[in-house]
Amino acid sequence: MALLLHEVTGYLDSVFEDFSGNDVSNNGLQVEACKHVSRVSFAVDACQETIDAAIGNGSELLVVHHGLSWGSGWKRLDGIVARRMRAMFKHGLSLYAMHLPLDVHPEIGNNVILCKMLGLCDLQSFFSCHGVDVGYYGACPEGIGLAKLAARLGDGLGTACKIHEFGSRSITHVGVVSGGGDDAIEECSRLRIPCLVTGELLHQRVQLARELGISVIVAGHYATETTGIKELRRVLGEKLSIPTEFIDAPTGL
Repeated sequence: MALLLHEVTGYLDSVFEDFSGNDVSNNGLQVEACKHVSRVSFAVDACQETIDAAIGNGSELLVVHHGLSWGSGWKRLDGIVARRMRAMFKHGLSLYAMHLPLDVHPEIGNNVILCKMLGLCDLQSFFSCHGVDVGYYGACPEGIGLAKLAARLGDGLGTACKIHEFGSRSITHVGVVSGGGDDAIEECSRLRIPCLVTGELLHQRVQLARELGISVIVAGHYATETTGIKELRRVLGEKLSIPTEFIDAPTGL
């Protein structure tokens, strides 16, 4: 049974209504190309690959973490933007995006799910970005080592993690910031958090981590941001009793 598009997007809006920060992403419904929805696809990124896959599986709505409209929005609808938009309107595929609110959500967010994968407890929010704490840190009850932490995370995400060991091998606390969260290194040092888990580590921050004695586990920008969108898919499917599908389109980063 098909639902009205605005019934679905209204529910999605309600999931994230408590978010109080700012975001460069224009979150919410970004492209309105249909009236009814009978199937919803979910993906990390809105791109031609995920748009084509959603059209191919019969979805009328694509829900993503990284949308197409950022900041002041589109300046021109040409080139790649026009190609993507043309495909969506031709096939009646609407687009919904949710960026920082999906990172920080206390139940289905990227970071809280990563913390659960790692087995962290006593979670506290940290690392302010756009007026809201986007990461979490917590305690490792058994004080496990870096290799075991990385293996646990890799198993949960289905990816290989890279370890940059610059501090103690026995880890008591871990900070978690999905995606490009390596600029949380200095806050980890300030809070005496010996290890940061994130998606990327930029070249210029390697020496910073080394000098501050903060070990970093890098699990991939894409992989660390699959967790929230997959959980959102599960929650929406159960709540609205509508068929859903996750489109896996890894970037290699």
